[in-house]
Amino acid sequence: MKLVRDTWLVYSRQMGLVLRQPVWVFVMLIQPLYYLVLFGPLLQNMPTQQMGFEYGAMETFVPGLVIMMAMFGTLFAGFGLIAEIREGVIERMRVTPVSRLALLLGRSLRDISTLVFQAVVLVLLSGVIAGLTINWAGLGLMLLIVLAIGLGMSAASYGIALKLKSEDAMAPLLNTITQPVLLLSGIMLPLTVAPDWLRTLALFNPFAYAVNAARALFNGDLTNPVIWQAGALLAALAALLVFWSGRKFSRSAS
Repeated sequence: MKLVRDTWLVYSRQMGLVLRQPVWVFVMLIQPLYYLVLFGPLLQNMPTQQMGFEYGAMETFVPGLVIMMAMFGTLFAGFGLIAEIREGVIERMRVTPVSRLALLLGRSLRDISTLVFQAVVLVLLSGVIAGLTINWAGLGLMLLIVLAIGLGMSAASYGIALKLKSEDAMAPLLNTITQPVLLLSGIMLPLTVAPDWLRTLALFNPFAYAVNAARALFNGDLTNPVIWQAGALLAALAALLVFWSGRKFSRSAS
Protein backbone atom coordinates (compact mmCIF):
# COMPACT_ATOMS: atom_id res chain seq x y z
CA MET A 1 0.00 0.00 0.00
CA LYS A 2 2.86 2.36 0.83
CA LEU A 3 4.38 1.66 -2.60
CA VAL A 4 1.11 2.58 -4.34
CA ARG A 5 0.72 5.78 -2.30
CA ASP A 6 4.33 6.83 -2.84
CA THR A 7 4.14 6.04 -6.56
CA TRP A 8 1.04 8.21 -6.85
CA LEU A 9 2.81 11.06 -5.03
CA VAL A 10 5.81 10.91 -7.36
CA TYR A 11 3.57 10.50 -10.42
CA SER A 12 1.42 13.50 -9.44
CA ARG A 13 4.47 15.69 -9.04
CA GLN A 14 5.97 14.56 -12.34
CA MET A 15 2.69 15.02 -14.23
CA GLY A 16 2.37 18.49 -12.72
CA LEU A 17 5.73 19.38 -14.24
CA VAL A 18 4.58 18.05 -17.64
CA LEU A 19 1.30 19.98 -17.54
CA ARG A 20 3.14 23.21 -16.79
CA GLN A 21 4.84 22.89 -20.17
CA PRO A 22 2.47 20.77 -22.31
CA VAL A 23 4.13 21.93 -25.52
CA TRP A 24 6.83 19.27 -25.02
CA VAL A 25 4.21 16.53 -25.26
CA PHE A 26 3.41 17.70 -28.79
CA VAL A 27 7.03 18.40 -29.71
CA MET A 28 7.74 14.68 -29.27
CA LEU A 29 5.14 14.01 -31.99
CA ILE A 30 7.05 15.96 -34.62
CA GLN A 31 9.50 13.22 -35.59
CA PRO A 32 6.86 10.50 -36.27
CA LEU A 33 4.82 13.11 -38.16
CA TYR A 34 7.84 13.77 -40.37
CA TYR A 35 7.91 10.07 -41.23
CA LEU A 36 4.16 10.02 -41.83
CA VAL A 37 4.10 13.06 -44.11
CA LEU A 38 7.48 12.81 -45.86
CA PHE A 39 8.07 9.02 -45.99
CA GLY A 40 4.56 7.54 -45.96
CA PRO A 41 3.59 8.81 -49.44
CA LEU A 42 6.55 6.89 -50.92
CA LEU A 43 4.87 3.64 -49.88
CA GLN A 44 1.42 4.29 -51.26
CA ASN A 45 2.44 3.92 -54.91
CA MET A 46 4.58 0.84 -54.39
CA PRO A 47 3.48 -2.74 -55.15
CA THR A 48 2.25 -3.36 -51.61
CA GLN A 49 1.84 -7.15 -51.90
CA GLN A 50 5.43 -7.63 -53.09
CA MET A 51 6.64 -5.30 -50.30
CA GLY A 52 4.92 -7.39 -47.66
CA PHE A 53 2.18 -4.83 -47.01
CA GLU A 54 -0.64 -7.35 -47.03
CA TYR A 55 -2.80 -5.07 -44.87
CA GLY A 56 -2.27 -1.99 -47.05
CA ALA A 57 0.46 0.65 -47.03
CA MET A 58 -0.70 2.91 -44.19
CA GLU A 59 -2.30 0.05 -42.23
CA THR A 60 1.15 -1.59 -42.15
CA PHE A 61 3.32 1.51 -41.80
CA VAL A 62 1.50 3.42 -39.05
CA PRO A 63 1.51 0.60 -36.42
CA GLY A 64 5.28 0.33 -36.93
CA LEU A 65 5.53 4.09 -36.50
CA VAL A 66 3.67 3.88 -33.18
CA ILE A 67 6.03 1.17 -31.92
CA MET A 68 9.02 3.28 -32.96
CA MET A 69 7.63 6.23 -31.01
CA ALA A 70 7.10 3.99 -27.98
CA MET A 71 10.72 2.84 -28.11
CA PHE A 72 12.40 6.20 -28.62
CA GLY A 73 9.93 8.42 -26.78
CA THR A 74 10.73 6.75 -23.47
CA LEU A 75 14.28 5.49 -23.99
CA PHE A 76 15.68 9.02 -23.76
CA ALA A 77 13.78 9.92 -20.57
CA GLY A 78 16.93 9.30 -18.52
CA PHE A 79 18.53 12.51 -19.72
CA GLY A 80 16.16 14.44 -17.45
CA LEU A 81 17.20 12.28 -14.51
CA ILE A 82 20.89 13.10 -15.11
CA ALA A 83 20.00 16.77 -14.75
CA GLU A 84 18.23 15.99 -11.46
CA ILE A 85 21.28 14.08 -10.22
CA ARG A 86 23.49 17.05 -11.05
CA GLU A 87 21.13 19.42 -9.23
CA GLY A 88 21.19 17.23 -6.12
CA VAL A 89 17.56 16.06 -6.31
CA ILE A 90 18.46 12.39 -5.87
CA GLU A 91 20.77 13.30 -3.02
CA ARG A 92 17.96 15.10 -1.18
CA MET A 93 15.68 12.08 -1.67
CA ARG A 94 17.90 10.13 0.68
CA VAL A 95 16.33 11.89 3.65
CA THR A 96 12.71 11.21 2.56
CA PRO A 97 10.69 8.11 3.55
CA VAL A 98 9.45 7.64 -0.05
CA SER A 99 9.88 4.13 -1.43
CA ARG A 100 12.92 3.93 -3.72
CA LEU A 101 10.96 1.81 -6.21
CA ALA A 102 8.22 4.47 -6.27
CA LEU A 103 10.80 7.01 -7.43
CA LEU A 104 11.20 4.89 -10.55
CA LEU A 105 7.57 3.85 -11.05
CA GLY A 106 6.21 7.37 -10.63
CA ARG A 107 8.51 8.68 -13.34
CA SER A 108 7.84 5.74 -15.64
CA LEU A 109 4.06 6.13 -15.26
CA ARG A 110 4.45 9.79 -16.22
CA ASP A 111 6.32 8.72 -19.35
CA ILE A 112 3.71 6.07 -20.19
CA SER A 113 0.82 8.51 -19.76
CA THR A 114 2.30 10.99 -22.22
CA LEU A 115 3.29 8.16 -24.57
CA VAL A 116 -0.23 6.68 -24.76
CA PHE A 117 -1.67 10.15 -25.39
CA GLN A 118 0.86 10.75 -28.17
CA ALA A 119 0.13 7.34 -29.74
CA VAL A 120 -3.61 8.05 -29.88
CA VAL A 121 -3.01 11.51 -31.39
CA LEU A 122 -0.65 10.04 -33.98
CA VAL A 123 -3.18 7.40 -35.05
CA LEU A 124 -5.99 9.96 -35.29
CA LEU A 125 -3.80 12.30 -37.34
CA SER A 126 -2.86 9.37 -39.59
CA GLY A 127 -6.52 8.81 -40.29
CA VAL A 128 -6.98 12.47 -41.24
CA ILE A 129 -3.70 13.04 -43.11
CA ALA A 130 -3.01 9.67 -44.73
CA GLY A 131 -6.45 8.06 -44.91
CA LEU A 132 -5.61 5.35 -42.38
CA THR A 133 -8.46 2.94 -41.61
CA ILE A 134 -8.65 2.60 -37.80
CA ASN A 135 -9.70 -0.65 -36.11
CA TRP A 136 -10.76 0.61 -32.68
CA ALA A 137 -10.72 -2.75 -30.88
CA GLY A 138 -7.27 -3.54 -32.21
CA LEU A 139 -6.06 -0.05 -31.35
CA GLY A 140 -7.11 -0.51 -27.72
CA LEU A 141 -5.14 -3.75 -27.40
CA MET A 142 -2.21 -2.26 -29.28
CA LEU A 143 -1.96 0.44 -26.62
CA LEU A 144 -1.25 -2.31 -24.07
CA ILE A 145 1.79 -3.28 -26.14
CA VAL A 146 2.79 0.39 -26.23
CA LEU A 147 2.40 0.52 -22.45
CA ALA A 148 4.69 -2.50 -21.93
CA ILE A 149 7.35 -1.06 -24.24
CA GLY A 150 7.12 2.33 -22.57
CA LEU A 151 7.51 0.85 -19.09
CA GLY A 152 10.51 -1.26 -20.07
CA MET A 153 12.33 1.43 -22.06
CA SER A 154 11.67 4.11 -19.48
CA ALA A 155 13.02 1.92 -16.67
CA ALA A 156 16.06 1.00 -18.76
CA SER A 157 16.74 4.65 -19.50
CA TYR A 158 16.62 5.66 -15.83
CA GLY A 159 18.82 2.74 -14.85
CA ILE A 160 21.42 3.65 -17.47
CA ALA A 161 21.26 7.30 -16.40
CA LEU A 162 21.96 6.34 -12.79
CA LYS A 163 24.83 4.15 -13.90
CA LEU A 164 26.54 6.62 -16.26
CA LYS A 165 25.50 10.02 -14.82
CA SER A 166 26.69 11.66 -18.05
CA GLU A 167 24.82 12.77 -21.17
CA ASP A 168 28.03 12.48 -23.19
CA ALA A 169 28.32 8.78 -22.34
CA MET A 170 24.62 7.96 -22.47
CA ALA A 171 23.83 9.38 -25.92
CA PRO A 172 26.30 7.27 -27.95
CA LEU A 173 25.48 4.17 -25.89
CA LEU A 174 21.75 4.47 -26.61
CA ASN A 175 22.36 5.12 -30.30
CA THR A 176 24.64 2.09 -30.53
CA ILE A 177 21.99 -0.14 -28.96
CA THR A 178 18.88 1.23 -30.66
CA GLN A 179 20.04 1.30 -34.26
CA PRO A 180 20.37 -2.49 -34.78
CA VAL A 181 17.23 -3.08 -32.68
CA LEU A 182 15.31 -0.64 -34.88
CA LEU A 183 16.57 -2.09 -38.15
CA LEU A 184 15.82 -5.67 -37.02
CA SER A 185 12.27 -4.87 -35.96
CA GLY A 186 10.79 -4.28 -39.42
CA ILE A 187 9.35 -0.93 -38.44
CA MET A 188 9.98 0.83 -41.74
CA LEU A 189 9.51 -2.16 -44.06
CA PRO A 190 8.15 -5.64 -43.17
CA LEU A 191 10.82 -8.30 -42.72
CA THR A 192 8.83 -10.71 -44.90
CA VAL A 193 10.88 -9.41 -47.83
CA ALA A 194 14.19 -9.79 -45.95
CA PRO A 195 16.74 -12.58 -46.61
CA ASP A 196 16.64 -15.62 -44.36
CA TRP A 197 19.65 -14.61 -42.20
CA LEU A 198 18.06 -11.25 -41.42
CA ARG A 199 14.74 -12.84 -40.46
CA THR A 200 16.62 -15.32 -38.25
CA LEU A 201 18.29 -12.46 -36.37
CA ALA A 202 14.92 -10.75 -35.98
CA LEU A 203 13.58 -13.79 -34.13
CA PHE A 204 15.75 -12.72 -31.17
CA ASN A 205 14.40 -9.17 -31.19
CA PRO A 206 11.25 -8.76 -29.03
CA PHE A 207 10.40 -5.51 -30.80
CA ALA A 208 10.02 -7.38 -34.10
CA TYR A 209 7.22 -9.35 -32.41
CA ALA A 210 5.77 -6.07 -31.13
CA VAL A 211 5.64 -4.60 -34.62
CA ASN A 212 4.02 -7.72 -36.11
CA ALA A 213 1.51 -7.90 -33.26
CA ALA A 214 0.65 -4.21 -33.62
CA ARG A 215 -0.01 -4.67 -37.33
CA ALA A 216 -2.18 -7.72 -36.74
CA LEU A 217 -4.16 -6.00 -33.96
CA PHE A 218 -4.56 -2.82 -35.87
CA ASN A 219 -6.03 -4.71 -38.79
CA GLY A 220 -8.46 -6.81 -36.75
CA ASP A 221 -6.51 -10.10 -36.82
CA LEU A 222 -7.03 -10.59 -33.08
CA THR A 223 -6.31 -14.35 -33.04
CA ASN A 224 -2.85 -14.11 -34.59
CA PRO A 225 -0.40 -16.06 -32.33
CA VAL A 226 2.20 -13.30 -32.60
CA ILE A 227 -0.01 -11.18 -30.32
CA TRP A 228 0.39 -13.35 -27.22
CA GLN A 229 4.01 -14.03 -28.10
CA ALA A 230 4.71 -10.30 -28.19
CA GLY A 231 2.74 -9.74 -24.98
CA ALA A 232 4.67 -12.41 -23.10
CA LEU A 233 8.08 -11.26 -24.34
CA LEU A 234 7.45 -7.57 -23.67
CA ALA A 235 5.94 -8.18 -20.22
CA ALA A 236 8.96 -10.29 -19.23
CA LEU A 237 11.36 -7.69 -20.62
CA ALA A 238 9.58 -4.84 -18.83
CA ALA A 239 9.57 -6.75 -15.51
CA LEU A 240 13.29 -7.49 -15.85
CA LEU A 241 14.18 -3.89 -16.66
CA VAL A 242 12.02 -2.50 -13.83
CA PHE A 243 13.69 -4.90 -11.39
CA TRP A 244 17.18 -3.89 -12.57
CA SER A 245 16.45 -0.17 -12.59
CA GLY A 246 14.66 -0.39 -9.23
CA ARG A 247 17.85 -1.81 -7.70
CA LYS A 248 19.80 1.10 -9.18
CA PHE A 249 17.43 3.57 -7.54
CA SER A 250 17.74 1.76 -4.20
CA ARG A 251 21.52 1.85 -4.26
CA SER A 252 21.68 5.47 -5.44
CA ALA A 253 19.23 6.70 -2.86
CA SER A 254 20.18 4.55 0.11
